[in-house]
Amino acid sequence: MNYLVLIGVVIIIVGFILKLDVVAVVLISGLVTGLIAKMGFVEVLNAIGTGFVNNRYMSLFFISFPVIAIMERYGLKERAADFIKKIKGASAGMVIWLYILIRTIASAFSIRLGGHVQFIRPLILPMAEGAAQKHVKLTEDDIEKIKGLAGASENYGNFFGQNIFPVASGVLLITGTLKEQGLDITNTDVAKYSIFAGVAMVLIALVQCWLFEKSLRKGEKADV
Repeated sequence: MNYLVLIGVVIIIVGFILKLDVVAVVLISGLVTGLIAKMGFVEVLNAIGTGFVNNRYMSLFFISFPVIAIMERYGLKERAADFIKKIKGASAGMVIWLYILIRTIASAFSIRLGGHVQFIRPLILPMAEGAAQKHVKLTEDDIEKIKGLAGASENYGNFFGQNIFPVASGVLLITGTLKEQGLDITNTDVAKYSIFAGVAMVLIALVQCWLFEKSLRKGEKADV
């Protein structure tokens, strides 16, 4: 094995440590790796260009970052917290569980609704904190626990919901792997049985959120 091709990884690490231009570092790393692997210069450029074209839609994901930053700057978190505080009976556990339910259903229909950056940080977390502040005076430890459960809710809904969609990438991977092992299975079979896992997860998450809310309210009561 030609371990010299790993020099591309070293170039990226050194470039990031020195805070050099990210695009330049990645391109140089790709060129060096390709040349060491005995690829022609034009062949390397063609591979980089093909990879960019095939994954060009990934750049749309990064467009959301500055948009969300601007919205947060002008009070998105505060408005979300104020909104949830006006709902009678709202709680942190309820907010998080409802997001899990919505995220799971959206994933089951392959609707790309959600994300730690797009939903959890600017919306779900502030709403959960705002709902909790109606009942208890939050400590730093409480806030960290809410952050953890809010972040986990995204993983719950996305992981267990996406395989319910028959042509999701995860389903295709599972089906292809099982067929290679000689098992006669279809995408529909995987999606059908994934429904049971998704429903079980939602019910277990409901219990988890209820227990979390119960433990949260054992703290110091808020002045209401």
